[in-house]
Amino acid sequence: MTALKDILHGIPVRHVVGNLHVAIGGLCFDSRKATDGSMFVAVVGTQVDGHHYIDDAVARGASVVLCEQLPKATNDEVTYIQVEDTAFALGVSAANYFGNPSTKLKLVGVTGTNGKTTITTLLYRLFMQLGYEAGLVSTVQNQVGKLTVAATHTTPDPIALNGLLQEMVDAGCDYCFMEVSSHAIVQQRIAGLNFAGGIFSNITHDHLDFHKTFDAYIRAKKRFFDDLNPFAFALSNADDKNGAVMLQNTFAHKKTYGLKRMADFKAKVIESHFDGMLLQLDGHEVWVKLVGGFNAYNMAAVYGAAILLEQETMKVLTALSNISGAEGRFDTVISKGGVIGIVDYAHTPDAVRNVLETIRALRKESQQIITVLGCGGDRDRAKRPKMAAVAVENSDKVIITSDNPRTEDPLEIIKDMEAGIPRDRKRNTFSIADRREAIRAACHLAQAGDIVLVAGKGHEKYQEINGQRVDFDDRETLTNALDER
Repeated sequence: MTALKDILHGIPVRHVVGNLHVAIGGLCFDSRKATDGSMFVAVVGTQVDGHHYIDDAVARGASVVLCEQLPKATNDEVTYIQVEDTAFALGVSAANYFGNPSTKLKLVGVTGTNGKTTITTLLYRLFMQLGYEAGLVSTVQNQVGKLTVAATHTTPDPIALNGLLQEMVDAGCDYCFMEVSSHAIVQQRIAGLNFAGGIFSNITHDHLDFHKTFDAYIRAKKRFFDDLNPFAFALSNADDKNGAVMLQNTFAHKKTYGLKRMADFKAKVIESHFDGMLLQLDGHEVWVKLVGGFNAYNMAAVYGAAILLEQETMKVLTALSNISGAEGRFDTVISKGGVIGIVDYAHTPDAVRNVLETIRALRKESQQIITVLGCGGDRDRAKRPKMAAVAVENSDKVIITSDNPRTEDPLEIIKDMEAGIPRDRKRNTFSIADRREAIRAACHLAQAGDIVLVAGKGHEKYQEINGQRVDFDDRETLTNALDER
């Protein structure tokens, strides 16, 4: 049990109805999870307004209600607290309830369109190799030291997130590396957290179904850096045109990384192969198991963050040479017949271009690139033709298929993508709605030495179709299809 006054610390309170001298046995923002002695926070979401469920939460035992608008009828046995912003209040109260675990370890957040999962995963694996206990909060999975915890969101809700951080503290973790999505920033899921540092990877076209405009998307990312404290570091990509924007107005210690422009942490690709590349990091050469210019940026960010976290240069470089990237990021499968299969999470125009340009730089002239690509349903429609255009521009053949259609008709999604294909490239582009059949077709089109890229889902082990999650693994499907040849 935690005293209500302690839970409210740092939350501006507008009005109170009832007794503040009570103890709280739990927090919730879903009325169905309310229990005796719990506090229900009525959050105004994008689809549901928690204020409509206050009575239900009280009926289930909630003894305290945090809300923006007081209900017309109140219960004498319940304390009602009116605040300006319940989303912010939920984050702060969750941090307070769990004893502010983010202050008991060094929490580093990574935000940007592409690269978040790879950077956080590499940092987690690096610090584990350096001998620390570390935590990871990512799209693929969460880690509490060596214990794997399933991930449901890129950034969990504040209650789940602070509970997870407290598990890390209890397990003796010194560091936690966490993806910070733009949704989480806007929805205040990280309110109340104390970050030791923030990293910006890049920003490109994505999530405009949620943010509506690209400017709003940029402002969401920037807000994370604006809120960093003076004792934290802010590490930004100097080569991204919005990299400098992220550092404006932040009180944090400003640093940059990059490959092209002047930067505090400079990287250069010396050699690149399908099994790795030779990098120069701050004048030191190191062989890493990742491939491509985009991963050179990721490595520079990881190296820079490690140095800012006061790690020894040579120990960092040695460890970096031994670690691999995140699952579903340029995962390579080579068949007995010599076809190279690659699975990648690329699901934005820029990410698809990065992966395909990397493949083009590595292939021989005789090797053709066959790309399998889809777009998610119920998401930003504007990027669909752009992704298809990038794919046909950088591939010899393209098969357009389903990704996670969700509640949309896959054929309508495919039609949106087809609109981006130039007329002269249509003869080398095929549309197969069934993703498994599309992957099989790509493998049967391939000859020895050719490269089959399956993009869009990466680590995901399912397809979302009409509200159902159907088992589907791109890597497994690709491996089986290559074996069938």
